[in-house]
Amino acid sequence: MQAYAMSDNLEENYKLMVQTVKAFIDGESNVIANLSNTSAIINEYVKDINWAGFYLMENGELVLGPFQGKPACIRIPIGKGVCGTTAEKAETIVVEDVHQFPGHIACDAASNSEIVIPMMKDGAVYGVLDIDSPEFGRFSDLEKKYLEEVVAILEASL
Repeated sequence: MQAYAMSDNLEENYKLMVQTVKAFIDGESNVIANLSNTSAIINEYVKDINWAGFYLMENGELVLGPFQGKPACIRIPIGKGVCGTTAEKAETIVVEDVHQFPGHIACDAASNSEIVIPMMKDGAVYGVLDIDSPEFGRFSDLEKKYLEEVVAILEASL
């Protein structure tokens, strides 16, 4: 399967990212395969990031899943850091400066901003999509919109 060509327009690029995720997930039921390809697609289409991946709920905590980037924290308690807080609240959190986020868990010292989106299954948090950037204030409403679309595609495949 070929990825779609990138556009010079940021919003068009994100639309292509969503289409690419749909194309790779269509007809595939293996969660790990789908999350692996999705993290790679995000890493290709979202610029100025240093980590993109998933944490999955297991026995009441988040456990590292497929990702692109440097090695990461393996287990995150619910309510701790941006990922754990997202899982606790079941809502997207965008952090412009992670150093100002109470209880931030620094897996990569180069990360300065973060977006975390919950993945839901049967009304419960199944996991989270976590994306970090070395830039402060990297994630806008545009990234939030299209990354939430990506997560909705994944949720439909769970």
